Amino acid sequence: MFKNVFGSGFLVRTAHVILTWVITLILFLHDTDLRKQEETGELTLPVLFVLLVLVSVLLYFAVSLMDPGFVLSDECDLQFTLGIAEETQDMIPQTTKSIRLRRCGHCLVQQPMRSKHCQTCQHCVRRYDHHCPWIENCVGERNHRWFVLYLAVQLVVLLWGLYMAWSGFSHAPTWQLWLRTNGVLLGAAAVVAVLSLTVLLLLGSHLYLVSLNTTTWEFMSRHRISYLKHCGVDENPFDRGTLRNLWGFFCVWEPVVWEHVYFKQGNNPI
Repeated sequence: MFKNVFGSGFLVRTAHVILTWVITLILFLHDTDLRKQEETGELTLPVLFVLLVLVSVLLYFAVSLMDPGFVLSDECDLQFTLGIAEETQDMIPQTTKSIRLRRCGHCLVQQPMRSKHCQTCQHCVRRYDHHCPWIENCVGERNHRWFVLYLAVQLVVLLWGLYMAWSGFSHAPTWQLWLRTNGVLLGAAAVVAVLSLTVLLLLGSHLYLVSLNTTTWEFMSRHRISYLKHCGVDENPFDRGTLRNLWGFFCVWEPVVWEHVYFKQGNNPI
């Protein structure tokens, strides 16, 4: 399920963790509401903040180390994929759409629909969304919902941290003295503000695409994807309505045979 912790993304993950806890430490060392409540013995808010930061770090590692849905090369996975495809093809009516299972030219496995080979991970990934350099891992069928959850928790942490940083700025008679007093906190607040905007945009875009049941790869490269070339400009063969799309993404954990959805022969996961 998890890849080697000391793989190629070790430095990225280490930098993420260090930055997270350094900013948290800065918020506690300056005269913010967190420190004030800690000094007065009111530990509820500081403890909740630290726990939320810890949850965000754990989610980060879970998403970055989790198997995103690699297409296995073992015989069982190949038989499952081909068996489903053959059964699906027997039920497919004659339409302008065409289905063609491709064998990946890199890892030599049969690619299910909506999968793509990642040049960085050197694997084909089911329901491939994108390769994220932030987590040094692909976002795919198995970890996409966890990635969205991580973004949501991270956004709450960042906005809360930004508010706490604002509460810690102290007054000074001159700008030079103010910068000398609040320079470190100002730098931390600037980093948190940039990260907040980034995470907000990422979370919003992913929720929008999830509501349409499409992926970042399909949205950006629609004209180059074989199973979407025959569809109209506004046609999405995987769209089952906003509520069903959201329900299927967040609440249905079983793998979905996207060939069934594509040809409208059956939308139930197997």
